Amino acid sequence: MVDPEIYRRRLERIEELFSELSEYSERGAIIIVEGKRDVLSLKRLGIEGNFELATRHPLFNFSERISRLGSEVIILTDWDRRGDLLAVKLSEYFEHFGLKPELQIRNKLKLICQKEIKDVESLYTYVSRLRLKTGSCFDQDVK
Repeated sequence: MVDPEIYRRRLERIEELFSELSEYSERGAIIIVEGKRDVLSLKRLGIEGNFELATRHPLFNFSERISRLGSEVIILTDWDRRGDLLAVKLSEYFEHFGLKPELQIRNKLKLICQKEIKDVESLYTYVSRLRLKTGSCFDQDVK
């Protein structure tokens, strides 16, 4: 049986990352995800913001358009093979346009969650389970 303290620490680290993500959002940053379900999951976790779906347009054109907006950019693609490739490609394109995207939140989430889940879409369910296991069942469900 896994020590509940491990779940509690994992939940704390994830919620710290959500707090950081919210701070970026409040400053007008653009959060880049892969799909609508990713946006829904993040909103259910209380994260509001300017979300853009990277999978709807050719990546080069998408990166160019986002770069022109002059906002900070957070890449929050899944941490499966496709999401990793997408994050690398987006980073290259953004840097080509003189923009340094934020990847640390994604990388930290990947480290914390990769044994349990592989995508942003599953974050809400995963965090809900952690809250249940640790007894911190406050739920920020936004529908």
